[in-house]
Amino acid sequence: MMNRSSETDDIHCFMAVNADIDLMVKEEIEVHEEPVLIQDVGVSVKQEWESNQCDKSFTSNSLLIGHNRTHTGETPYHCNQCDKNFSQNATLTVHQRTHSGEKPYKCNQCEKGFSRKDNLIVHQSIHSGEKPYQCNQCDKAFSRNNSCIVHQRTHSGEKPYQCNQCDKAFSQKGDIKKTSAVPHWGETISVQTM
Repeated sequence: MMNRSSETDDIHCFMAVNADIDLMVKEEIEVHEEPVLIQDVGVSVKQEWESNQCDKSFTSNSLLIGHNRTHTGETPYHCNQCDKNFSQNATLTVHQRTHSGEKPYKCNQCEKGFSRKDNLIVHQSIHSGEKPYQCNQCDKAFSRNNSCIVHQRTHSGEKPYQCNQCDKAFSQKGDIKKTSAVPHWGETISVQTM
């Protein structure tokens, strides 16, 4: 929360969109994670945190910290029920639902439960019939972006999943897993992404 006044400026930020915000000078906005509105010019100013490891930027410092762990490999959040570690606490929380069976996100049409909100949103497109992902080569549309990407490989011929034991390549990761269920000459097959 910021509430500051002086003879040259008058800044009131209550960390909420649509709050009574009166910002006189853009440069005087102190760093915080919520968007603020400069009413006298009518533009929204969002603080961005940029990674010094890559070209990505984030709307909060905590997101940047979590992202930077992908570069360092740091995984400070440990599951107390298995050996997995995570770079973000939120990811650990979602993972722990695999152990507890908790599914806090319920479909309001069929009561099916989900451990992740994004999976609920995708599921709800079944009921609405919405298919927002359109193939850029044909008329097919999909409810899931990943399904559209896999479909587009039928047009491009792209096969990014290659067997490490032979020359076969596949358009879907699941196909190489099916092939690896039958080992080549009794060996275990490993998956390699091109």
